[in-house]
Amino acid sequence: MKKTVPSHDNSVAIVTLGCSKNTVDSEILAGHLKAANLTFAESAGQANSLIINTCGFIDMAKEESINTILEAAALKKAGKLQTLIVAGCLSERYADDLRAEMPEVDHFFGTEAYSNILKVLSPDLKYNLLGERVLSTPSHFAYLKISEGCDNPCSFCAIPIMRGKHRSKPKEQIIAEMNSLVRQGVKEFVVVAQDLTYYGLDMYGNRTLADLLKEMSDVQGAEWIRLMYAYPAKFPRDILPVIAERDNICKYLDMPLQHISTNVLKSMRRGITRRATEELIGEIRSVVPNITLRSTFIVGYPSETQADFDELCDFVSEVKLDRVGAFLYSQEDDTYAYILGDSIPTEVKEERKKSLMEIQKGISLEKNQAKIGTTIKVLIEENVNGEYQARSEADAPEVDNEVFVRSPDKELKPGDFVMVEIEDASEFDLYGSLSRK
Repeated sequence: MKKTVPSHDNSVAIVTLGCSKNTVDSEILAGHLKAANLTFAESAGQANSLIINTCGFIDMAKEESINTILEAAALKKAGKLQTLIVAGCLSERYADDLRAEMPEVDHFFGTEAYSNILKVLSPDLKYNLLGERVLSTPSHFAYLKISEGCDNPCSFCAIPIMRGKHRSKPKEQIIAEMNSLVRQGVKEFVVVAQDLTYYGLDMYGNRTLADLLKEMSDVQGAEWIRLMYAYPAKFPRDILPVIAERDNICKYLDMPLQHISTNVLKSMRRGITRRATEELIGEIRSVVPNITLRSTFIVGYPSETQADFDELCDFVSEVKLDRVGAFLYSQEDDTYAYILGDSIPTEVKEERKKSLMEIQKGISLEKNQAKIGTTIKVLIEENVNGEYQARSEADAPEVDNEVFVRSPDKELKPGDFVMVEIEDASEFDLYGSLSRK
């Protein structure tokens, strides 16, 4: 998904590709550029300089990044762009190859290369890198990155190659960032990291996510705090009572499991078995009743047999996770799994993904229909042709369900929290009216 940082003038534009962590990086960069008195164009075609923050996670993401660079290169050839800068994960990993193939690009930088980019765009400036973020999300929510990099040894993943070892952000810096964002109108904080459960181990000597959550929960104005990207192995169970007890911490957890077959998990180097995974899910649901659990799975991993995939389908059917996403295995250079090859045909991967998501589609419909007749709290996102689009506590932005709200007698604004009576449901959406109670 492409996002252009909003702005006013026609000097520089930032196009962000990939995940929410990249979104945060672009927003921080935009803050530095703003502090350097550089202004932003509304689109790449109106900019003198363009920065493309790339993603290099899997084949589809790399293809999107390359196509976006080629589109920008065409603008530069046509004289519609003066400076083209490529940064982010793809550039971190393949800068030499890209430089040889794309001479139109003026500069290639890796991740978090804020000072280097500033030097290119404003070489005479005496800058300071303490500028605030410029949000590219709606003003009522923001992604909050609490660490960078990853120490987990997953066989299929190139993130440690691109992002390096895990580095926690100091608690004081995180809380200061939250307070700053609250002053800008942010009400929901979506907490992200390559692995947020590792938080504190490098800096404080042990996993201190529970302590961080308590301090985050105490920030005045933080109405929803949502946790994404929790690694299941060595999961810090002390966060569960904090989630259960704190009203402004969403009863929601995104925990990418990637597979459930112990044989596949072992080859993936995930550090966990099926039995341990099921025990963890049981404990999470016991300590935090009614929690929404989201996960993602990889289909078509080289060692995944049909029996392994059937086991995954059975697990999804039995455990009934609330939200599920699926990705096709992508063979990545320099990862441990690279030597295993990519023996499962794409059409088989696609069929497995389709079968898995059909199972989840039925589960999602069942869970959504169970909410008919209930009243839930939602966050209004926007007015769409007289009907309001919203999200509940169970729905992360950009990836989960939506709630459509009728309110003929009262105007609602983005960022409003309201109570809604659910009247109907589909597989991935809820429909209701503003509660009159």
